[in-house]
Amino acid sequence: MSNHGRVGFHRPPPADVSDDSASDSDNEDLMRETRTSTDIRQLDRKILETEEEAEELLTNKEKDRRLQGLFARKDGPSSGVKLTKRERRRYQREAQRKGKKHPKEEEESELMYDMEEGHKDSSDSAASSDIDRLRLKELPQPVQGRSSRLWKLTAIHIVIVIAFVGLLLGAYKASRTHKSEVRPQSDTLTNGSSIFAPTTILISLDGFRADFLHRNITPSLSAFVQTGVSPEYMSPSFPSVTFPNHFTLVTGLYPEAHGVVGNSFWDPELKEDFFYTDPARSMQPKWWNGEPIWVTAEEQDVRAAIHMWPGSEAHIGIEPTFVDKYKGHELLANKVDRILGLLDLPGPFDKGASSDAPRPQLIAAYVPDVDRDGHLYGPNSTEIRSTISSVDTMLGQLFSGLEQRNLTDIVNIVIVSDHGMATTSTSRLVQLDDIIDMSVIERTDGWPLYGLRPKDESDIEPLYNKLKQEAASMSGFDVYLRDRDMPERYHFSQNDRIAPLWVIPWTGWAIVVKEEFNVEEAKKSGQVYHPRGVHGYDHEHPLMRAIFVARGPAFPHTPGSKVDVFQNIEVYNLVCDSVGVVPKPNNGTLRLPLKPIGLHDFMPPSDMPEDMPEDPPSSESSDQPTSIAQTTASNGTSTEVVETTSLLTQVSRPMIIATDAPVPTRPVIHDDVSQEDEDNNGKDTNLWWDWVMGKLDGAKDWATGLYDTVSDKISGAATESGNNE
Repeated sequence: MSNHGRVGFHRPPPADVSDDSASDSDNEDLMRETRTSTDIRQLDRKILETEEEAEELLTNKEKDRRLQGLFARKDGPSSGVKLTKRERRRYQREAQRKGKKHPKEEEESELMYDMEEGHKDSSDSAASSDIDRLRLKELPQPVQGRSSRLWKLTAIHIVIVIAFVGLLLGAYKASRTHKSEVRPQSDTLTNGSSIFAPTTILISLDGFRADFLHRNITPSLSAFVQTGVSPEYMSPSFPSVTFPNHFTLVTGLYPEAHGVVGNSFWDPELKEDFFYTDPARSMQPKWWNGEPIWVTAEEQDVRAAIHMWPGSEAHIGIEPTFVDKYKGHELLANKVDRILGLLDLPGPFDKGASSDAPRPQLIAAYVPDVDRDGHLYGPNSTEIRSTISSVDTMLGQLFSGLEQRNLTDIVNIVIVSDHGMATTSTSRLVQLDDIIDMSVIERTDGWPLYGLRPKDESDIEPLYNKLKQEAASMSGFDVYLRDRDMPERYHFSQNDRIAPLWVIPWTGWAIVVKEEFNVEEAKKSGQVYHPRGVHGYDHEHPLMRAIFVARGPAFPHTPGSKVDVFQNIEVYNLVCDSVGVVPKPNNGTLRLPLKPIGLHDFMPPSDMPEDMPEDPPSSESSDQPTSIAQTTASNGTSTEVVETTSLLTQVSRPMIIATDAPVPTRPVIHDDVSQEDEDNNGKDTNLWWDWVMGKLDGAKDWATGLYDTVSDKISGAATESGNNE
């Protein structure tokens, strides 16, 4: 037993691996010879117990290591090193050699320490040193792998965070950019009794020429200019006639883009004619290819009310909340009552607001009076001065109504016109059938300019050459082919509804055919050409200039501010911005806020030419006012009549645009005084009847309002009584 004990605690000097193996073999032989069977069984039992405990410890340790590896990096240099089967056997042999001297608890403690720490001191044995060397060789690989995985995971998380932050910044920047481009007016305002979302009134004065503001007959509109912002004038679009330009005003599109290329035209695809005087045909959505502002507004939950605006009855997309059908001679006072009545409706923030008929944020109203009387009597007649004054009175009543409601600084007002007007004369007519054979022409489009569609397309070139030759030798017109030399600034070529060949009169001239007006016979008899006023010429000619004046919270500029001249394709964007809606793509580029270039001096424009001279009164029309051969110029506070001179010596040959004559397709010619008197009598009768109907409509509205009020009170009283019970 003493020998066994010596063997168990023998510690040989350090040696290489081969010596250690030989020593182990000798010790094992000696131990087998000196042990009894009982010792061997006890030793075997201890070995089995030791193996089971070691296996259990290894299993638990491996589980702990894996769990720790998921959440934290271990501090020990040997973490993650797994013992091989050979190493475990060597540990067991060492435990056997120590078993005689050390108690079981110390043996288990040493074994657990070796398992936990993965090494023993190098002085213990050569086997321990060998294990240390093996572990040191294996150690960097798993540690380096965990570090690499950790950095990969960290890098992935960093990339994800950077990408997410980038998306957030991109979305924020895009939203800021969008807002800066649109710049909508979105703040609500109150007049003390009601809350108003951004609200704009758009009023079109058909045929109101820009220089009409300088005739000392528009005190209300002139005062409005002094408190608002405006250019010196606004240019219409080509052709400068009512229907194309009114649709341009509310779409921001050139006529070639929105498809209403004239007051009358032929569509070769539909094989149908468009006549602006025939609502059954013209008020169909197939003719109107742009999206008007009332559709844009309604799609974005901004309610719209449209009063007689050309095209508003065509059922284009979403219907506006309110639509008033066209009435040719509606009293101006009724228009004021209608607009103010719409503003008096409860808004969405008010008690009693109706979801079916709420207060609109966009009100667009059309006033045809100046255009109508300009055609009948001419732009320099006494009658047109009276009409302009009446329209100005209407505007004054509207401004007063807004002031009474404390809405002057709450509601935006934008006043525009669609074109100007020029005086006609029998001496400025071109007899078209004296130049070309009209029998080869299948149809003509427009007026006063002529779009020609020959029966045979092969005749287009010969007709063009003939007309071009005559235009070079005589005054009054120019000739263009749609697909060859139509001026680019007209934007009048990219649509099949535009005829292939055009005869365009100079400003103040007109194209006629003999079946409508025989020029030679009229000159002999002294017959006066009608209409007395015409538009539809070159949209950049001074006599075709329109107006744009705006005031309100969307136009926070110094009173009387002046901006650069612009074309009417810009109006759509500006009105959209004023009520906070996003406009559809269009040809305009101007956005709010406007950028003034100074203040108006309120003097007549220096480049404004005098109007064309009119025909002298003839014996057959002696009751025509003599003032139509004159123009009125302002001089301080007084008004003097100045003789005019012909524009032919002052203005270069202009490009022309269509016009809207007060007749289906061509102007009505008044052959005698009795016919004109009859027209005037009919007009007076219509005015009286419209006045009566207007009063009846007003009484109906009053009765309806009274009924609704009484019904609400009765309903409220019944509800209160029920609650008390």
